Amino acid sequence: MRGPDEVLVVVRRGNRYLVLRRVPERLGYWSTVAGGVEPDETPAFAALRELREETGLEAAVTELPITLAYSLLDDPPDVRARYAPGIETVTVHSFVAEAPRDWEPTLDDEHDDYRWCEADDAIALFVYETPREAVRAASREVGA
Repeated sequence: MRGPDEVLVVVRRGNRYLVLRRVPERLGYWSTVAGGVEPDETPAFAALRELREETGLEAAVTELPITLAYSLLDDPPDVRARYAPGIETVTVHSFVAEAPRDWEPTLDDEHDDYRWCEADDAIALFVYETPREAVRAASREVGA
């Protein structure tokens, strides 16, 4: 069962961002690296683990200066059943990782495609607001 904390990792290479497509069995939407925080795991450690598991990238992660959360109340029962009883809101800890110029991801079994996109194009692909906000924050960091 998932807890109330998740991580999201924006993978950046210059001014391009990695977007991953979930397999149809996982609803087939485009997103970033993402996953749950395991018991006794810090969000930063979870971000490193998810980055490695979903893409094969071994890189440092830097926390983004944003606070993200979403409600489970409007999700269908099968989605809510993945979470521990009583969880109504999920906090998303967001990070950014820099990918080497010539690196390409090795996808896990949760994903079937990927693209490198400029920020606006990545944001347009996302179904959910949390990866949109994270990419916006990561792109502001580049411009700073």
